[in-house]
Amino acid sequence: MTTLAASPERVRRGAGARTWAIVKRHALTVYALLVVGYLMLPIAVVILFSFNKPAGRFNYVWEEFTFDNWVNWNAVLGIQDAIITSLQVGLLATVVATALGTLMAMAIVRHHFVGRGATNILVFLPMSTPEIVLGASLLTLFLNTTAVFQLGFWTIFIAHVMFIVSFVVVTVKARLIGFDRHLEEAAMDLGANEVTTFRKVTLPLIAPAMLAAALLGFALSIDDFVITYLTAGGTQTFPVFVWGIARVSVPPQVNVIASAIFLVAIALALGNALWQIRAGRRQRRATA
Repeated sequence: MTTLAASPERVRRGAGARTWAIVKRHALTVYALLVVGYLMLPIAVVILFSFNKPAGRFNYVWEEFTFDNWVNWNAVLGIQDAIITSLQVGLLATVVATALGTLMAMAIVRHHFVGRGATNILVFLPMSTPEIVLGASLLTLFLNTTAVFQLGFWTIFIAHVMFIVSFVVVTVKARLIGFDRHLEEAAMDLGANEVTTFRKVTLPLIAPAMLAAALLGFALSIDDFVITYLTAGGTQTFPVFVWGIARVSVPPQVNVIASAIFLVAIALALGNALWQIRAGRRQRRATA
């Protein structure tokens, strides 16, 4: 009788233990998915309203589904010039900042020189300084050197390079710290000079970090408003254009451009991740 009575209790305890084990195993995953969903919800709304056909000038209330906004993405006066300017500044600043940041990271990690510690601190200053302070300081600099700098495209470019380069240095430096210098030594032992070693060994191994830094820098550049607004003069980038037009209307084409930028950024990030995975597999096969 005792055995028969205890058996259902053991079954219930066993089921409860299994349920609790499943909850513990997947709780963090579910929590992460909920957080990601919460963060992606505003972006989903932006993409959804890019297909809206508003009745008035403000795209705030859902009225009717349409593809016309995507077909006529440049129907709003000035939006095409603004996005072209943003892309030009972003691409040019990203290329220059990635090149400078990579060289700075290599100097900091691989060489001991006077002021190395101070350089490390200076690299972090643009990242830790509030954008309004950074933008106001740059505006003061440009206004006091009007003989050299006129507010416009090139002042935006200089400002963007200045704050992007810090992110590039931090990203590439993290990769260089774990870099195996024996690979370079082996290449030079086999007859390669410094340039060939850098081109054939060093550059391919740090290229994923450089690409990740470039993608991050481009995203920061094309998204920046505060620093750009203070240093732009009469030049309009896409964020400055959105701020200006939002006072009188919010056309759905703004959502279209924002959605396109987001989707392209996601595609590039996924491509970079796949490239790094394949590069890691090739490296493991080569060293096996």
